[in-house]
Amino acid sequence: MSVLLCDSNCELWYTRARELGLEVIRMPYTIDNEEYYYDLGEKTDFKDFYDRVRKGSVPITSALNPENYKEILEPYFAKGEDVLYISFSHAMSGTFNQLNTALRELKEKYPERKCTIFNTNSISLGAGIQVEQAALLKQQGASDEEIIAFLNDFTNKVAVYFVVDDLMHLKRGGRLSATAAFAGTLLGLKPMLTFNAKGGLDVIAKISGKKKAIRTLADKVINELSDTDKPVYIVDADCPADGDMLESLVKEKRPEAKIVRQIVGPVIGAHCGPGTMGVIFAAEKRPIALLPQEE
Repeated sequence: MSVLLCDSNCELWYTRARELGLEVIRMPYTIDNEEYYYDLGEKTDFKDFYDRVRKGSVPITSALNPENYKEILEPYFAKGEDVLYISFSHAMSGTFNQLNTALRELKEKYPERKCTIFNTNSISLGAGIQVEQAALLKQQGASDEEIIAFLNDFTNKVAVYFVVDDLMHLKRGGRLSATAAFAGTLLGLKPMLTFNAKGGLDVIAKISGKKKAIRTLADKVINELSDTDKPVYIVDADCPADGDMLESLVKEKRPEAKIVRQIVGPVIGAHCGPGTMGVIFAAEKRPIALLPQEE
């Protein structure tokens, strides 16, 4: 018997996580010297978080340590349960080095127990849509091996596109060079980003102006959505009016799309900043960057 585990960087809403029977690792963030653990929106004050960022507060994220992971995993092992952990992209955080340390120590105490980790090579609902589909399969009685086989295929069909409003958030997090961020800010450019097959960020387009960026995101869904049985997630970092416009544009051309709206959580928001917009959906294949990438 295994427990299906995910982390709050998948950003599934807390009520959906409960419906799916998920166990969730809460990932930390700090703002104004106060540390929080993201609870998938259950008690999070999103307005306060984004208001603080707009006023100049600089949130940071951090890795869990091996002791944190042991506290999370050992109770399952002690009960004789294995764990299937569907995680956010390992390329985005050093926290998985800490997890590996914890697992090596736990293996000595529970040699018969197993923790299988599937790397979604994505984050936010790019990981969340994979967690959701895995949980639905588990509810139908699928084995861990069957779930992993499904995910190995499905992960290559998850399309994630997002556009940030302020390039300096990406620059501060090391996701964009200082030169590119400064030049883009002067020119009013907004990079459209996606996750590559290795779980890193690629710039897929550079767009002038917010309205054009929203239309471009809508066009991605309209032209590339291939599986309408799965949700189309439209996410925004405290800019719901932009989300309304994006949703309207998608519905106009793809009325069959099952749109789910959601706000970007503080951990992801710490890196992308307020005003970010994104879409996540099932396509024929994961997007491929056509632009040269920033060093």
